[in-house]
Amino acid sequence: MRINVYLASATGISRRGADKLIQQGRVSVNGSPATIGGQVDADDEVKIDSKVISLAFETTTIMLNKPVGYVVSRSGQGARTIYDLLPAKFKPLKPVGRLDKDSSGLLLLTNDGQLANSLTHPSNAKLKRYQIELNKALAPSAIKQITEGVMLSDGISRLNLTNLAANSTKLTLSMSEGRNRQIRRTFAALGYTVIGLHRTHFGEYSLDKMEVGEWRKLKP
Repeated sequence: MRINVYLASATGISRRGADKLIQQGRVSVNGSPATIGGQVDADDEVKIDSKVISLAFETTTIMLNKPVGYVVSRSGQGARTIYDLLPAKFKPLKPVGRLDKDSSGLLLLTNDGQLANSLTHPSNAKLKRYQIELNKALAPSAIKQITEGVMLSDGISRLNLTNLAANSTKLTLSMSEGRNRQIRRTFAALGYTVIGLHRTHFGEYSLDKMEVGEWRKLKP
């Protein structure tokens, strides 16, 4: 929720009046000065002149089965975005993690900052599961390297591989990290190209039988 909308709803002042308070430096969010146009999450502490301002904040979380070809961004710069698949009322929701344009599958969007943090903070090691298709079958030596760890520019990448049928280009893997394009970079380092990447699980959430492009609102 935009900070001026939050202040207007919580205090009864106008949005313009709220912006004026922000410009005067009288508003803080989590101890830092608020900024015009800033967003407020459910677990943020908002103050005016050191007085805590509270609002009955309804959290919303949705799960989307993202299709290939859509970017996880509000501004696609000419490309289709995930928000094109959703009702306008969900545009303020923020994605939890990312899936690149060429990837598909489970994507969560929420305005619940506490939930987003619990899913993405490294200390919680939330498991994510993917169905992968490669340009060629994995050699036994590559399987061994991936299991033991592949050195990338930002550190060692370890993936847990399953469903490895002989001479098959399709497999399932799981991981608890979430570095940028980590799966694609890991296989590329060994001479393979990921031609299909589909996320099916994220922590306790699962796509189950959701159709591609389908979304559903989750219970609080």
